[in-house]
Amino acid sequence: MNGVATTPARNDPVTALLQSAEAVFALKGLSGSTTAQIAQHAGVPKATLHYHFRTKEMLYLQVLQSVFTEWYQAAASFDQEDDPARALAGYVRVKMELSRRRPKGSKVWAQEIISGAPHLRTLLQGEVKPWMDGRVARIRQWMDEGRIVTLQPEILLFMIWSVTQHYADFESQIRLLTGQSRLGRDWFAAATEEVVGLVLRSVGLLPGAV
Repeated sequence: MNGVATTPARNDPVTALLQSAEAVFALKGLSGSTTAQIAQHAGVPKATLHYHFRTKEMLYLQVLQSVFTEWYQAAASFDQEDDPARALAGYVRVKMELSRRRPKGSKVWAQEIISGAPHLRTLLQGEVKPWMDGRVARIRQWMDEGRIVTLQPEILLFMIWSVTQHYADFESQIRLLTGQSRLGRDWFAAATEEVVGLVLRSVGLLPGAV
């Protein structure tokens, strides 16, 4: 279907619809997508889509919420690790893995933000901001304890997001400029460790054995 491969529904139409919606939204955006395209991609009747999701916008919001949930879970290392090097390295590695495994979801999120976040304002203010405030507080604690250099925590988080999500949002550019036909596991593994090293050095830490 116009460059988007079909995802068979099998026995779980909701999962198939969410995966298909993510793929179609990533390629065409919200305004350029239709429920008929998503249903066709999922291999289910359009009526099945509207049985589970009344509108295209509801499906779109569910995709965005799912992306944020995985990113939220990726930051668990901030709470599980006392050592800033291990916490930051763990966060970067999970974010890079999500960019490798789920690039379409990242693209949908990026398109929404670029368009002014018209459908994300409630989520950004109600969930993303409190989540970010918690991470900022942890980074400030490390600074106060002299464990990392003094910096603006928000800028550090923005840098991590921009670098890790770049590998999903600009995958085509990376492949063209590096001559890679695809960004496989080994390529991503090497890139991930480079990014980990850059992030740790930016806060005055050495990668070491983390």
